[in-house]
Amino acid sequence: MTLSRRELLCAAPLAAAAVPLFASAVAADSLIVRMQEPRNLETPLGDLLKGGTEKFYVRSHFAVPSVDLKTFKLTVEGHVENKLELTLDDLKKMETVTREIVLECAGNGRVFLVPQVKGLQWGHGAVGIAKWTGVRLGAILERAKVKAGAVDVVLLGADKGTIADPATPGAINFDRGIPLAKAKKDETLIVWNMNDEALTAAHGAPLRAIVGGWYGMAAVKWLTRIVVLDRPHNSFWQTFDYSIWIRDAAGLPQLAPVTAIQPKALIISLATGDAVDAGKGIIVSGKAWAGENRVAKVEFSPDGGKSWIGAAIRDEKQDFGWRTWSLVWTPAAKGPAKLLARCIDDKGNTQPDKRDPDRRSYMINHLIPTEVTVK
Repeated sequence: MTLSRRELLCAAPLAAAAVPLFASAVAADSLIVRMQEPRNLETPLGDLLKGGTEKFYVRSHFAVPSVDLKTFKLTVEGHVENKLELTLDDLKKMETVTREIVLECAGNGRVFLVPQVKGLQWGHGAVGIAKWTGVRLGAILERAKVKAGAVDVVLLGADKGTIADPATPGAINFDRGIPLAKAKKDETLIVWNMNDEALTAAHGAPLRAIVGGWYGMAAVKWLTRIVVLDRPHNSFWQTFDYSIWIRDAAGLPQLAPVTAIQPKALIISLATGDAVDAGKGIIVSGKAWAGENRVAKVEFSPDGGKSWIGAAIRDEKQDFGWRTWSLVWTPAAKGPAKLLARCIDDKGNTQPDKRDPDRRSYMINHLIPTEVTVK
């Protein structure tokens, strides 16, 4: 299959990456291959408007595990009164919930970081929205009767392996701990369906977590165990990886886990390298999302941030979802143009102009220009 011009332009900056990349390869389902094994696939920019499971990005830390559906059970244990072993049928007999929720990889946009950092060199497409069906994690915890003093709820996947740098203590499962308060909220789900169909193996069948408003590292796939702890969960995946620096009152950096998605607006109708005609009205459109908050406003700049224009926003205000924005831009002067879009959420948080290095290689929502030529 031949890459489109837009995909080639998006993939071009990846050629010098130090990690294994396959920017010139496209999977049979038209996703861009960012790593062959374990499989990591990115949604092409134009396909973000289309949606659908077959166009949804895939993030894997280890090889897809083999799960026997006949013997599968979800174990709930730890700081609880009732240890549970739930089959898929047991879960489906509980009150089911269906919600549309955005999922974004914590490293989405990493290819744009300067200087280059380790990790998968995602462009803009490690993000998507789906309709998820399952049961509230809080309802499961109610059955288990969490004991007083519980702090974190650890989600463990069946996928397992070793990491060389930094080194893991042998083979470990992928896991993520989330505070009990977030685990009990209505937007934190254990799901078996994606877009009205059973989860595929690539997306975590038979069960995965969805933590509304949080980056995808919390959406543990191939979920097999839930462990409630009476202490913070300081695993490899919350300290060495998927963590950022937070400054305390004295300005001293303290390591903290990555959590909530930050506000972001993305230009989708145009890509770097495109050419547009001077004096001709062009519809510029894209998507915007804001994690645990709602998108309140989207602004567009045709001149690299010197001036800003408010965009029209479609779609209803939706918790944990995204909104479509658009406007008509009529470029006047010929030559290069740096286009920017920024999201402002309902709490007043705005995408920053510059990158915060304390975020390490995660939570990438600073303004990244789309560079086009006006002819």
